[in-house]
Amino acid sequence: MSVLFDILGSVGMWEAVLRIATPLIFGTLGVLLCERVGVLNLGIEGIMTFGAMLGWLTVYSGGDLWTGMLVAALGGAMFGFLHALLTVPLGLSQHVTGLGITLFASSFSYYVFRLAIPTASSPPTIEPFRPLDIPLLSDVPFIGPVLFNQTAPTYLALALVAALVWILYRTPLGLAIRMAGENPHAVDAQGIDPIWLRIGTIMAGSALMGMAGAFLTLAAFNSFFPTMVQGRGWICVALVVFASWNPARALLGALLFAFFDAFQLRLQTVVEGVPYQLFLMLPYVLSIVALIAMARRSRVPQALMQPYRRGER
Repeated sequence: MSVLFDILGSVGMWEAVLRIATPLIFGTLGVLLCERVGVLNLGIEGIMTFGAMLGWLTVYSGGDLWTGMLVAALGGAMFGFLHALLTVPLGLSQHVTGLGITLFASSFSYYVFRLAIPTASSPPTIEPFRPLDIPLLSDVPFIGPVLFNQTAPTYLALALVAALVWILYRTPLGLAIRMAGENPHAVDAQGIDPIWLRIGTIMAGSALMGMAGAFLTLAAFNSFFPTMVQGRGWICVALVVFASWNPARALLGALLFAFFDAFQLRLQTVVEGVPYQLFLMLPYVLSIVALIAMARRSRVPQALMQPYRRGER
């Protein structure tokens, strides 16, 4: 029992929670935007991989870190446009299209990586984002190192949560986005084209997915390898359901999963004789339990996965 208290009272543990949560925040907000406008985007796993590769390659080629984040966002938006083009005006299956983009983007990322780095036996490294040392605030006991000693993209992710809450619930654009996922015919009746609204929102959400991947190579790690996303995209899809399509709850869900993940990593070092695979399972099992508990009370956007056809109801 004392071991558990030592882990929970560790500053490093809570620093890691916020760091692990950051790509999940970016990705979950991206999925949430897409689904709020009525489109399921299962391409997130591939888009995150592509963003991770593109961000890393930009910096490795001489660009700065923020340029890497921007290029990763543009790469994500590009795949978002492809997904939107196939699912919105053409009305193709959102499940099949999303999975196809995941397979294509993941494979294309490795292909481009090998074209750029054909002979390296191990992934080359870059200089990643460093934690910011905010004067005075970083010196506050416990809270200071946890909240005010993170990398800049972490603060950007937190700011995006607040921005998305304001946009969705306080602006006409947010109202149109939410209504496009509930009743796109009502949006059309107000003179707004639901098709272009969906396309633009999917591109914006996919840009956030690309940034989620870029965080992994530009802040969490300092190199790229094809399997580094490791299912985080699918976790983001589940977290949107857990959050009931609410950005503030999405932040809570990302932090909850990150807590489970950081906790199991530290538990492995102090508990002996237990297969490490059981610890790796822990955050996913606990997340499934939390998802089941929350999903029963979730209200799905009424037009989610329903193609829009003008004049049809």
